[in-house]
This record gives sequence, structure tokens and C-alpha cells, in this order.
Amino acid sequence: MSNTSKDTPLNITAIDSSSLVDKVEMTLIDLLISKKLNPGDMIPKELDLVDMLGVSRTVVRESLNRLKTMGLIESIKHKGTIIKSPNLLKMIKKSLIPSILDNDTLQDIFELRLVLEIGMSDLIFQRITAEDIDELYEIVQSEPGASKEVRFNIEHEIKFHGKLYAISGNKTLMDFQALLLPAFRYVYDSELINSPAHDTKWVSHHDLVDILKTGTPNKFRNAMRKHLDRHFRGYFKK
Repeated sequence: MSNTSKDTPLNITAIDSSSLVDKVEMTLIDLLISKKLNPGDMIPKELDLVDMLGVSRTVVRESLNRLKTMGLIESIKHKGTIIKSPNLLKMIKKSLIPSILDNDTLQDIFELRLVLEIGMSDLIFQRITAEDIDELYEIVQSEPGASKEVRFNIEHEIKFHGKLYAISGNKTLMDFQALLLPAFRYVYDSELINSPAHDTKWVSHHDLVDILKTGTPNKFRNAMRKHLDRHFRGYFKK
């Protein structure tokens, strides 16, 4: 006869259904891809998905909630659930909290910024106006003089480079720059980077504007690379 009484708790581990939810979520995403569904198209109803997938309504509902959080679907009252064009930057913004990102991730974000600013040279030259040149010169004139230790003030850096993003005319680039700003500020405020060493070949903001006025996209691209060179040379403190 067993010595276990009705009052003795059993050491049973609860079944983890998260892997099942993951599988259903990926199955639904594969459905969107394979059926080539577009924004506004309907997806099967919740109960139909239960029958099709052979899982509980709870699992289907949790999977659908994940897709809603991702911005891939939305529920329309008296209509059902439809495909939605997701706002990718909004999705990233929800998880881009600088204080909880490790240094490697912050460095990746910085490097992404460097690549973007070097790569948008052609867009800037296609769309820049004489008024933009004048505004850039005004921004430069309000900047403090460069010293051997510190080459910029963070606010002036953001203002100057932000204007370049605006000149590009690419809304996604502008939104992306705004998205990266909190991480950009955090890195400097937290003193995670070394002060740049003096370099006579360094290209200033004023030099960049001069090239925008009379130079070429390729010349500006090379100058921007030199302007950001200190960042490429292992600026993060180890």
C-alpha cells in the first residue's frame, strides 16, 4: 500500500506549452508567406485555425496575440482579423532601451550609424538645395571650436548630422536616425567611448559643408569616412 496521502504534494512539473505556441506562430507566419497574403487580406477565424492546426484555442489565441504585438495582423470589429503592414521601426523601438543593452549591442548600433551616414552621400547630393547649404553653415558657425581632446559637442553633432538625414529626403532614414538617438546619447553620457586622439587629417563639419557646396558625392563619401574615422578605430572602452 502506498504511503502517499491525499495531502502530500506531488512534485509534478507543469507542462510548458510555449514551444507549441512558438510552432503555431511560425506556422501562421509561413501561411502569410506561402499564400502571398497582402495588407487587408483576411486570415482564417480563430476556431477555424483550431480545427486546422489541431491545437487548443488558448494556443491559437496566444499565437495571434504575438502577431498582433508584432504589428502583422489586427482585429477589425464585425469583420475579423486582417493582415497589416507592420511598422518595423516602431517594433524595434519597443525593445531599444539603451540602459539594458550590452556594450556589444551598443557598439553595433554605433557602427550601423556610421555605415548609414557614409552611404547616404548620393541621396544628399541629389536633393540638397542652396538653402540647405546655408543652414548647414549656420549650424557650423554656432559650434564651439574644436580642441585636440574633444572634437564635438553632442548636441551640435546631433543637429548637424540630423540635418544631413533630413536633406536625404528618405523618411525611413530620418525615422531610423531618431530611433538611434537615445542609444547615441546614452553612449556619450555613460562615457563608454574614449576621447579621440588628435589627428591632423580629421575632417570637420565645416569641411564637409564645403564639399557639399563644390564637391562630388564620392569626395563627400570619403570625407565623411575620415570625419568618422575615430569611431572606426576602436572607440569603445574595453
